[in-house]
Amino acid sequence: MAATTNKGRKFPPEPLTPDEAQALIDAIKGDGPLATRNRALIALLWRSGLRVSEALALKPADLDVNKGTVRVLQGKGKKDRVSAFDGRAQGYLRAWLIVRAGLGLNGRQPLFCAIADGAKGAGARKPGTALHPSYLRQLLPKLGEKAGIDKRVHPHGLRHTHAKELIERKAALNIISGQLGHASVATTNAYAQKLTGEDVIAGMRAVGFDLDGA
Repeated sequence: MAATTNKGRKFPPEPLTPDEAQALIDAIKGDGPLATRNRALIALLWRSGLRVSEALALKPADLDVNKGTVRVLQGKGKKDRVSAFDGRAQGYLRAWLIVRAGLGLNGRQPLFCAIADGAKGAGARKPGTALHPSYLRQLLPKLGEKAGIDKRVHPHGLRHTHAKELIERKAALNIISGQLGHASVATTNAYAQKLTGEDVIAGMRAVGFDLDGA
């Protein structure tokens, strides 16, 4: 029997609630370098809406923790942008920068890089080398299970979570578009409709469905 796989399969957006996103971070236990790095990475993905490839391509110089900004070079469509993040990510990022400096990693190496010491053999990534997106794709479902989240948990879901929060806060579409690095506001509008289903709900109300009744 052929093995089942989700490779290449597209699922509908399933954003997390803010509490669920925080629970993912809280599911990472310990104060070691690995835990500190992973908390910072997940917090940045959630609070900035970066694509996982963009986050893993960052260098330390691209991050301004005090201003709450991150510079994305050569994002999707080879476009540069500056995205913002808030205080819910700042503490995790500051902690990782301190630990990172203590490990002797330099500014030429990725911000979120491997920190293994090579003790696990030839297959282990050397300290300072780039992480592969598959690392997060494997990590997040495990953390979701630990956190008791009954949803698909994956890197792009954190981007959906960030976008949905901006939509619910009534941020203008052009602001959301710039934050996420969309090619156009039309893309953001379509994105918003998929995340919220507001167009479907409005249509149902228009034909007389009472969605508020008991």
